[in-house]
Amino acid sequence: MPRVEPSFASACTAVRLSPTIWALAATAGVALQLLQPALWPGWRYAVLGVAAVLLGGAAMWARPHAGARRTQQGLLLLMVVCAAAASFALTGWQALGRQAQRIAPALEGVDVDVIAVVDALPARTSQGLRMQLVVEQAQRANGQAVELPQRLEVTWYAPRGAGAALWPAVSAGERWRWTLRLKAPHGARNPHGWDWELWLWAQGIGATGYVRDSPKNTTPRRLDPAEGRRPVEALRQQVRDAIVAQGAVPGAADAEPDAANDRRRAFGVVAALVTGDQRSIDTADWEVFRRTGVAHLVSISGLHITMFAWLAMRLLGALWRCSPWLCLRWPAPLAALWGGVGLAAAYALFSGGGLPAQRTVGMLVVVALLHSTGRRWPWWAVWSAVLAVIALWDPWALCQAGFWLSFVAVGVLLASGTAGWQLQGWAQRLYQLLREQMVVVLALSPLSLLFFGQVSLVGGLANLLAIPWVTLVVTPLSLLGVLWHPLWEAAAWCVQAMAVVLEALSAWPWASLARAQAPWWAAAAAIAAGVGLVLPLPWQWKALALPLLWPALWWQAPRPAPGEVDMLALDVGQGAAVLLRTAHHSLLFDAGPAWPGGDAGARVVQPLLQALGERLDMLVLSHGDADHVGGAEAVLAQQPQAQLVGAGAAVVAQRLSRSWQPCVAGQQWEWDGVLWQVLHPAAGVQGDGNAASCVLRVQAANGAAVLLTGDIEAAQEAALLRSGQNLQADVLLAPHHGSRTSSSAAFLAAVAPHTVVVQAGYRNRFGHPAAPVLRRYAAQDLVVQSTPQCGAAHWNGVQAQTVACERSLRPRYWSHAPDR
Repeated sequence: MPRVEPSFASACTAVRLSPTIWALAATAGVALQLLQPALWPGWRYAVLGVAAVLLGGAAMWARPHAGARRTQQGLLLLMVVCAAAASFALTGWQALGRQAQRIAPALEGVDVDVIAVVDALPARTSQGLRMQLVVEQAQRANGQAVELPQRLEVTWYAPRGAGAALWPAVSAGERWRWTLRLKAPHGARNPHGWDWELWLWAQGIGATGYVRDSPKNTTPRRLDPAEGRRPVEALRQQVRDAIVAQGAVPGAADAEPDAANDRRRAFGVVAALVTGDQRSIDTADWEVFRRTGVAHLVSISGLHITMFAWLAMRLLGALWRCSPWLCLRWPAPLAALWGGVGLAAAYALFSGGGLPAQRTVGMLVVVALLHSTGRRWPWWAVWSAVLAVIALWDPWALCQAGFWLSFVAVGVLLASGTAGWQLQGWAQRLYQLLREQMVVVLALSPLSLLFFGQVSLVGGLANLLAIPWVTLVVTPLSLLGVLWHPLWEAAAWCVQAMAVVLEALSAWPWASLARAQAPWWAAAAAIAAGVGLVLPLPWQWKALALPLLWPALWWQAPRPAPGEVDMLALDVGQGAAVLLRTAHHSLLFDAGPAWPGGDAGARVVQPLLQALGERLDMLVLSHGDADHVGGAEAVLAQQPQAQLVGAGAAVVAQRLSRSWQPCVAGQQWEWDGVLWQVLHPAAGVQGDGNAASCVLRVQAANGAAVLLTGDIEAAQEAALLRSGQNLQADVLLAPHHGSRTSSSAAFLAAVAPHTVVVQAGYRNRFGHPAAPVLRRYAAQDLVVQSTPQCGAAHWNGVQAQTVACERSLRPRYWSHAPDR
């Protein structure tokens, strides 16, 4: 019988694999590219991509011809590797496109005349308006055209001392002309800290800055009406402003301040549920929602949209079945499926259409297509296929905690069999909705422990009450209020009622459990345990999953050995915060700056201490400047047991009604074989200014030492030299952030450090570190590590001559690396 050559179609059928393998291969390629410390030249990605496609295609064609089974398996493996290589190359090309959209260094700090469209809903802050812009034209003051990144994020600061009524009125979709001063996207880099540069990269924002609103610059002006531009964003802003306006209490002068504040906060939650503007939610409310484990119910996250879609599917399915004519035209399950996806897409679009919402809608469309085409893939195949689609569409989602919280939640619902809508009757459907949410809470607890270092112990009870209330009452009333505004009043009342219960639960001493952030292997084991507990498995198998939780729950971060000390100079912008640890003790020297709407204590120091499982013994506030004490109250709220010391402690202690102790030269103590000495100020020095800064010298058992100086200046440096105290140190924290009034040559010679660490802000207005000071450092051959270039600076007395930089320890190609 003549041999029949296989056709291309038969070849494809012969090599058909489980979608899971191809999806995981593509996702692995994306994940591997995200680990690159620096991007390759474009030609390398092009060569790799073309080679992967050609080689993979050749292997697919050759596999049906291969006789030996081992050869077929080898070709199969080659195809999988080629799929991963192709996704790696594609992601690299996308990254190069993002990198090309960053501002040129020559344009940083230069006034540029820009015509741009307000691309999204402006965020009103205590400083003014924060806006995302799409650039149309840009030129220098001399009329020379320049090329700017397509997308910018800028702040239009309110006039000094102006009230909210005098702030600039800007609406989404409007076209304006501004004079802007821009800089590269630059954020703090700290261990266990939020990567703001990654967030800007994922948003495609190539520069940040502010509006130059002064007589010397072009007066900002609106160029044309907003009609026809960004209509959805303009409508969102109208709705949000209407909700906020309704939240203002009529006759505010006669209203109780607490009642007015509660009302404003409740309407803020309503605005967030309707428009996705999470900045409308008060910071105190966010803390309550996190401690009670219900934050996912009040933010328009991927899980929120998914649950909205499933609820819409149930309602549409029930309504569709009421009409036999409709059921004959189109089956009720398909109508409910696509109707729910469509309503979820509309909700996602109206709530801002952010990347999490886009990813979720894309996932829902993929799932709907699989169901509609009759492909009955197992849940893991569906989950992995959607994962691959999202990874290829938005690669940097894989680096974000919010993505994994939403995506794992959906996977758990699919795996546990709770994602269907087959139950009949409202009681059964309500039970299923509650069961779905409780399954999600249980499964996401290990992830919350991994990403945030805490898990809510009252989350089960809080969700049991809040899920039906928010899903079936608050959210529908909030959305229907768009059609009839008085319903927002009812929704706000429901939010206030819920807040009373949640605040009571949050006040419980054991409302949440905080643990040190476990390494990846312990976290992976805990996640596997969480998934195992919610899968439809026999109870014996579920019991076997419990021991996997143990490493994550009882993990302790490594500490220095007795006699050793380590230092972490945090990247807090223009300010100071230094963590020092011994075998059993911890001290924080300064707490970083405060700024309108936040502070470094809450944003940087708290997450770090929680991730390390630290319990502070002492908080030293060197002096009273805001860039040193701004975060102190947030730190003390988390670490109330810490002893409060230093010239800057006086005003903080007064606000908190607690005791404090001044720094006085001659004080010293020993922790775990490490000597701590206060060298300045001398007894009798008054005030909390720079001259009263606490100077602390810390010496390990091997003689390695670090000198922390606060904001002392040349006069105080001279006094230290006259005192005859031992100033020698391997590492010097630059006095006054490298100000030209400090770091005298004689002082540097006496300290004789190997490395100087400068804590300062990127392109700060003070010019720190000053050029003359840098020349003095260079004259004495000192290594300078400045936090804008270094990120957080790590030092350990065992390797006294080495200061490691966070940006070098964990390099990422999206990170900004300024020359100075």
